[in-house]
Amino acid sequence: MACVAPTRAAAALYGPELLVAVAAAEDAVARLDERLARSPLRDGFNARAHFHDACASLSLAGAFVPLEDLILHDAEMDLRAPTHELTRAHAVLRARRRIAAAAPGVWLACGLDALRTGRDRQDVGQEEGRETDPIEIPLPSSDNSLIAAFAAIDAAIERSSRMLAGSLDASLQIQKTARTEASRTLIYDSDHDELALFAQWRSQVEATSCLPPTFAAALALDDWVELSPYERNSWLGAQFVADLLRSRSKALAHLPCVNVGLRALPKEGRRHKERDTRLRATLAALKAAAHWGLAEHDRLVAARARLERRCQGRREHSRLPMLADLVVAKPFVTANMAAVELKVSARAARDMMAALDLRELTGRGRFRAWGI
Repeated sequence: MACVAPTRAAAALYGPELLVAVAAAEDAVARLDERLARSPLRDGFNARAHFHDACASLSLAGAFVPLEDLILHDAEMDLRAPTHELTRAHAVLRARRRIAAAAPGVWLACGLDALRTGRDRQDVGQEEGRETDPIEIPLPSSDNSLIAAFAAIDAAIERSSRMLAGSLDASLQIQKTARTEASRTLIYDSDHDELALFAQWRSQVEATSCLPPTFAAALALDDWVELSPYERNSWLGAQFVADLLRSRSKALAHLPCVNVGLRALPKEGRRHKERDTRLRATLAALKAAAHWGLAEHDRLVAARARLERRCQGRREHSRLPMLADLVVAKPFVTANMAAVELKVSARAARDMMAALDLRELTGRGRFRAWGI
């Protein structure tokens, strides 16, 4: 009975039209989550959903990032120099993966400091390891005294450079910090207290604990846009809202693609001056995202059936069905990936991909990737 009063208050405050939108969004999200919970293609769907939501996040910001470019950038095989928009989309992709890998609600509670950097700690550790790797100097040939002398000079210069670099590290770090703070003061508001605003947003989210999950998610997203706790990466709001739906046990089998649903709606509803209209637009976006997920899952099921038909009539020990499972489970597959997974040669993997009639993503000879 404790949750009846807030629900009646919401009905009196927002009207029956919004509650109808809440019911439709609740039903759509629950239907998608239940289907994915029982589907063998859940992992493949979730892997693809992260890419689609990352591209949709940049689309809402007015930038276009092709899905194929993001896939290749994630594989570190870019066709060209990555743009700023592409790196931002990749930051959204990494954040979604980390949220989906954690327990529901973990990043919603304390994930601001970890996510707002836009970089994985593993990547940072790798960069630090590369910076501290010693530089190997090739040994000179013993039969040439001139080469030996030049090598000794090079070694002495290298040792001196290391000593100077070590003594200048502290001052360079101070100068770098000062430049960072100066640029931040120039571009961003110095009075913008991120931690305080995030704590305020968290308190507002906790106040909706008795409301339906999708209604609470719509309120949380609207409050995030109004408060703007984090100036640089406003896209974090949609990801926190998706984690909110997971923490409220509404989407346990997937991380909802909030940006995909928002992109499907006209911006007039999302940016309307009336809060009631904005909330109904957000709820419609959650419903549209669920419907997109159902259609995407149906596409994967149809693709899996088509691949199974192509695998019929093969010999008993054929690895073609294993390749079909691999293609469905991953957004893209290269010849080397298939060779490692199937324990065959790269040439055999390419022949099997041709037998399955897969769609090529790259269109170039040096690096080729296939998908469905």
